[in-house]
Amino acid sequence: MTKTSGEGRGAPEIETRKTTLTDRKLIGAGIEIASTPPAGEDMAFTHAVLCQVGLPRAKVEGREFMRQSGAAWVNVQAGYLDEGNGPVLQSVPYGAMPRLGLAWVSTFAVRNREREIPIGESAAEFLRLMGMEDDGRRYTTLRKQMHALAAARLQLGFKGRTYNGQPVQQFDAWVSNKETQQRPLWPGVMLLSEGYYGSLIESAVPLDNRALHALKGSALALDVYAWLAHRLHRINGRGVILRWKSLREQFAQEYRGKNPDKDFKKEFLSALKKVLAVYPQARVKPVTGGVLLIGSPPPIPYKGGPTG
Repeated sequence: MTKTSGEGRGAPEIETRKTTLTDRKLIGAGIEIASTPPAGEDMAFTHAVLCQVGLPRAKVEGREFMRQSGAAWVNVQAGYLDEGNGPVLQSVPYGAMPRLGLAWVSTFAVRNREREIPIGESAAEFLRLMGMEDDGRRYTTLRKQMHALAAARLQLGFKGRTYNGQPVQQFDAWVSNKETQQRPLWPGVMLLSEGYYGSLIESAVPLDNRALHALKGSALALDVYAWLAHRLHRINGRGVILRWKSLREQFAQEYRGKNPDKDFKKEFLSALKKVLAVYPQARVKPVTGGVLLIGSPPPIPYKGGPTG
């Protein structure tokens, strides 16, 4: 896994070159986003609750993950999937890939107002959109994480309302052909459950796919971007200051060292720098003890006012 700024001190010269390359890509994406309005496949969507409490970013030991932030919470439980020879227990989905995959599937559902996602051979299309088409390891990771996502049971809660179920009602496992050694095909159809689909349509948050592409290497940056996209345009007046303890509880309850707020602050500010590069309208300022959020336009203008 490529280290980013603030994630260790090994190999400082290589680290500097990698960070410089990442910065250049982010700056380039930010310039394009600032100068060219989103069109066509630039627009993506995700569920509003997942903008407030995200999936785990690192591998989970065990079969369950819980995260809560204020009135919003998410619980993810690992499930079984038939991979061709009976049930196989999947992991809890984690990292950047299921976030991107779920946004991709949600985008199709919202655009077309359909629960059935005709995926066909579109794994290649997904990887192309994310700039991953030439990396075979990405294909393997996508398969693993989408299997985990398809099998997972998800609970989303917010202000007295709870969604219980599985986002994916039916899924044809991505089965490889061991005899011919051919790359496995993406399943032909993914069917979203009626409950999740209805909840998604009711509260979908528009995102800029170019920003998702630029942030694809960091699950934390993807979470911060989605959160700001959902939150900033709802703020009025002089803004809101959020303290590090509150932010850690929302984004990183897994930080439990001697000084968890300090450790998290370092990682969060690194991710925030990336996000602000590709969300130029965002007005967010680090201040003593936390960050200041000031009302800002969303990355994608809402038609007829915000939803969710």
